[in-house]
Amino acid sequence: MSTRMQVRLWLWQRISAALLAPLVLIHLGTIIYAVHAGLSAAAILGRLHDNLWFGGFYALFVLACAVHAPIGVAKMAEEWLGWRGARVTSLAAVFALLLLAGGLRAVYGVVLS
Repeated sequence: MSTRMQVRLWLWQRISAALLAPLVLIHLGTIIYAVHAGLSAAAILGRLHDNLWFGGFYALFVLACAVHAPIGVAKMAEEWLGWRGARVTSLAAVFALLLLAGGLRAVYGVVLS
């Protein structure tokens, strides 16, 4: 992999991390609030249904994860398994697509269906 590509991936991972940090804090704060309020799963799902703000929030969360995590997984495959080239790129691409598809499907299922 070229130095230029490595720099781009490093930058994208840092940008996604900067985005994920507040999103994770908001997500955890929401969980703590729900637990302390004694909300059931049904009550939480009822509040999220048709709530486009939450849908947008979690869609952004999924997009940031789908950028951030595959870059790290590819780097681990290179360093720990010695994989290189197309093998690493394919792993990262498949992992990104799985995260994106699964995450957006979950957002759709909770918010819009």
